[in-house]
Amino acid sequence: MHSLSRPAASGPGTRAWIIWTVGVAAYVLAITNRSSLSAVGVDAAARFDADAATLSLFAVVQLAVYGGMQIPIGVLLDRYGARPIMTIGMLLMAVGQLTMAVSPSVGVAILARMLLGAGDAAIFPGVLRLIATWFPAQCGPIMVQLTGIVGQAGQLVALVPLAALLHATTWSITFGSIAGLGVLFAVLVFLLIRNHPPDRDEDVSVDTDTGAIRVVTSAVDTGVGIRAAWAHPGTRLAFWSHFTTPFAGTAFVLLWGMPFLTAGEGRTTAEAASIMSLYVVVGMALGPIMGELSRRNPHLRSRALVLPTVAVQAAAWLAVVAYPGPAPLWLLLALAVALATGGPASMIAFDHARTHNPSHRLSTATGVTNAGGFLAALIAILLIGLALDLQGAGTPATYSLDAFRIAFLTQVPLWALGATFIVIERKRTRIRLGMDPPRPPRRPRG
Repeated sequence: MHSLSRPAASGPGTRAWIIWTVGVAAYVLAITNRSSLSAVGVDAAARFDADAATLSLFAVVQLAVYGGMQIPIGVLLDRYGARPIMTIGMLLMAVGQLTMAVSPSVGVAILARMLLGAGDAAIFPGVLRLIATWFPAQCGPIMVQLTGIVGQAGQLVALVPLAALLHATTWSITFGSIAGLGVLFAVLVFLLIRNHPPDRDEDVSVDTDTGAIRVVTSAVDTGVGIRAAWAHPGTRLAFWSHFTTPFAGTAFVLLWGMPFLTAGEGRTTAEAASIMSLYVVVGMALGPIMGELSRRNPHLRSRALVLPTVAVQAAAWLAVVAYPGPAPLWLLLALAVALATGGPASMIAFDHARTHNPSHRLSTATGVTNAGGFLAALIAILLIGLALDLQGAGTPATYSLDAFRIAFLTQVPLWALGATFIVIERKRTRIRLGMDPPRPPRRPRG
């Protein structure tokens, strides 16, 4: 592997901005697809006569496929470039939503969510690749950050217009409409996006989530590289940071937030949508702030940013759970703000991955790191659903505030586990870097 140097350029041209605009619009639609059950979870449970564990499975399989496709998508992007892979991704999401629109059973609906996860997995890495090939190198960090912020608007689309369309029409019309948009954007991507500028005859590989540019000349990075990356405590610190910070917000906004706020807390759909929207907006606003703080304090990332974020989320949830009766609106808004810190804080994990791994191993370290967040989200979503079922509150008709309170307490062990390993691996990383003295060897007992 070797780095690719780009000729100096005064700035991106009009065509580059058009290509980025189409790409980021496709990413907004991908986020809408990903979050499309967040505002209609109760409707989905009623349509499929699904208990809480089954409803959890919809999100779990979607996230599992998304996470599992990251390395294959990277290989395909290396070989074929962004245009065909993003086009296929949009078509897969369209097929998934069309299947969801007509699905007669839980099994077919789960297949639909798997197709959705597979298609979604191609879009963000594809847009990062376009940024690397069409924009000057110095624009990369800003454009990646801007892409992430704009893309999160897709959650707002899923929370408000999508739910309104469902309640004004039917399930089939709503999800069929999203499928139609997917086909439209597949056509736009294919017609307007090009892998690289006309004066370039070589494509680059872009690391998911970091935007690092490289050319892959062998597959050794996916085998030996995984073991080598995990052997460094900095990679393990990155994994546990990403494991611990975003899962509570993901579980809330992807599936369980709306049922909890409406059926549990007794809030109207409009109030619940406003609370969820605040989560999205605050997360978008905090992204650049958290990124700048991480850049300025590289040796205090875990202590000053990651662990306090975990503590804030846990404290907010425990306050809501412990409140006698339905929580007041201000406390639910505070919960949304607290959970919104998790997404921006999770990006600090990729700063760890970049800092502690050589360029030839960066994509592998990032993939390992990314797996942490998906794993924790899968576990959290599933545990909440199982906890509801075990209390006999697994359907919309039986949801109760007390059942939700106990169910959300299943997140506490995940926070505790993650925080413990963050502390352990932070110490090991500092020792590895020579910032702290090594631990003295244990004396043999005699």
